[in-house]
Amino acid sequence: MTRQNRVLPTGEIAALPFRGAWMGNRGILHDAAGQPGPARWRHKNWICCKLAFKGRKRPLMAPHSYTELFFYDEPQALAAGHRPCAECRREDYNRFRGIWERLFGPADAKAIDAALHKARLAGRPAQQCRHQAPSPDLPDGAMILTEDQPGLIWQGALHPWTPDHGYGPARPVPDGPATVLTPAPLVAILAAGYRPLPHPGLTGV
Repeated sequence: MTRQNRVLPTGEIAALPFRGAWMGNRGILHDAAGQPGPARWRHKNWICCKLAFKGRKRPLMAPHSYTELFFYDEPQALAAGHRPCAECRREDYNRFRGIWERLFGPADAKAIDAALHKARLAGRPAQQCRHQAPSPDLPDGAMILTEDQPGLIWQGALHPWTPDHGYGPARPVPDGPATVLTPAPLVAILAAGYRPLPHPGLTGV
């Protein structure tokens, strides 16, 4: 059975068969029977974790335990508003936090999460907060919408993405403004040197 636990770069949590390369946490989003409810988060510390860490094993969607969410790759986790976990990805988190503090000033994980929460959600009911930016100015790792389809900026090209086929062949980055899925503070982090890990199948990786 395909569970509703795949997070798309457009913000939805969907029941799709693609294998996630990273795991995420937003709190307990499922009931005692393992079925997802209407909530899409229970706390503000949305994190992106390794699939394997210190040999830990856990059943999926166990009662009274957080809902395991999965991302196709790290750029898509960032697009959905998640940051590196400070436990299983301590080195990545320290690198991320160092860039954050250089850009935005001193902050602990709680302050970073609060700022990201404001940047990733808007409206009532809350929806993914998107913004406009010139496509050629976007850094590697940012994701945009083009023709209503998510695409990844990587190595000077645009790679369209679909859940069924992953990243498609590289295209020229479009001129002019784009609808950016990656929250604005995370775009700034990418531009300042944070390099996320894209899916191994991406052309040129």
